[in-house]
Amino acid sequence: MFDRIRAYIAGFGGSAPAENAGLRERRAHNLFEAAAAHVAARAEDDQDQIDETAAWVSPEALSFGVSELACRAVIALARERDESPRAVARDLLGLPAA
Repeated sequence: MFDRIRAYIAGFGGSAPAENAGLRERRAHNLFEAAAAHVAARAEDDQDQIDETAAWVSPEALSFGVSELACRAVIALARERDESPRAVARDLLGLPAA
């Protein structure tokens, strides 16, 4: 019985700090940081960075962050061009003017 207790207690001292450190590292990135890094990596065609940033947050959070980044980028570009966000989005995608 004492062997089981020792093994249980030893488990707390052995792998738990390493697991917690890995968990802290994963939580160090918020979804907007992940989205910004992910989109930049995709623009640069850096597959290693794409894979790394995709693991920073859940796929759902990354999708939301990328969508929010796209909205903000289109709005900023529309203001810069003095055009509507719809016209800018269509232009960026190579679609004809509506």
